[in-house]
Amino acid sequence: MPRLCQTDGLSEDQSEILKAVRQFVDEQIIPVAQELEHADEYPTEIIEGLKELGVFGLTIPEEFGGLGESLLTYALVVEEIARGWMSVSGVINTHFIVAYMLIQHGTDEQKAKYLPKMATGEVRGAFSMSEPGLGSDVSAVSTKATRGEDGSYSITGQKMWLTNGATSTLVAVLTKTDEGAESVYKNMTTFLVEKEPGFGETAQGVTVPGKIDKMGYKGVETTELILEGHQIAAEQILGGEPGKGFFQMMDGVEVGRVNVAARACGLAWRGFELGIAYAQQRKTFGKAIAEHQAVLFRLAEMATKVEVAHTMMVKAARLKDTGKRMDVEAGMAKMVASEYANEVVEDSFRIHGGYGYSKEYEIERLMREVKFMLIGEGTSDIQKMIIGRSLLKDYKLR
Repeated sequence: MPRLCQTDGLSEDQSEILKAVRQFVDEQIIPVAQELEHADEYPTEIIEGLKELGVFGLTIPEEFGGLGESLLTYALVVEEIARGWMSVSGVINTHFIVAYMLIQHGTDEQKAKYLPKMATGEVRGAFSMSEPGLGSDVSAVSTKATRGEDGSYSITGQKMWLTNGATSTLVAVLTKTDEGAESVYKNMTTFLVEKEPGFGETAQGVTVPGKIDKMGYKGVETTELILEGHQIAAEQILGGEPGKGFFQMMDGVEVGRVNVAARACGLAWRGFELGIAYAQQRKTFGKAIAEHQAVLFRLAEMATKVEVAHTMMVKAARLKDTGKRMDVEAGMAKMVASEYANEVVEDSFRIHGGYGYSKEYEIERLMREVKFMLIGEGTSDIQKMIIGRSLLKDYKLR
């Protein structure tokens, strides 16, 4: 059995789940990923298969119809799926973040209303924090929710980079509200916005203009979200209380960073698999190129990076499962996994030589997909700022 990306201490249930997902990836995703990705076609049949496997409800508690599994289990499932096709893991990522935020912060009524349908995939979630001029500066959110005399709200603003923007039916949207707090971070509120799937006007005052054309990460749609006087009841505030949106979103981003780390691990794993296979097939000067020391050393470095990224991702997921704050660990895992994934995939591309530049070979797709890992859920520079500031607090001179 290949030794890479093995995880110690898994339960029998976890091992069986991963075995089932790996088989699904090998049989149902890898054979069709190239064709669907090049056509930028939504993977409908694959998503239906994942619904049947219970992936959409993997972390949702059993009382709401889910499997009640840990973040670690979810991260390992994401790693397996991204190994097959990174875009598919993106389909379930934002759905998972919204479900996680509901579990952690939702009211009893909100949990009962949404989680059972999210567990089956009937309700699909999207996560909306970014804006056209926002980037990583969350304090600059300009989308505004204004409270009316009857206690309801009107939301106006433009949101950006929504994965599942069209297929989703429930969007967690971060807005500014006037709570009279001195801190801008306490004047933010997360709303649960319901809409119909599709493009155009998908609810009163809610428009999804169309797909954003991207270099990679194809198949799954990325969109804008335009809100123009969208009327929404106060009951749709996540947790039922305004002013807590920033902290709710940051909690979601932490698990999102573990997810991106897991996706990067899957890409690195697949990049290594492709590279070591090709290195044993391609011959130069009378022997397989894997026997040349330069290629052999490259493979050894690639495998080591795959293992380091996997280990750090697993550590971050396990820490989050304890309920402890883990912004540093999530940032480290995301930074290392994304950077190493890019290096491993590029090394595999180099091993493929001229064939790596051909769209007939899978490594060409990975080269485009892996670039998203560098920017998704915060760039490496943002992770370094988070890590560095926390370290200064921990090691402050007395």
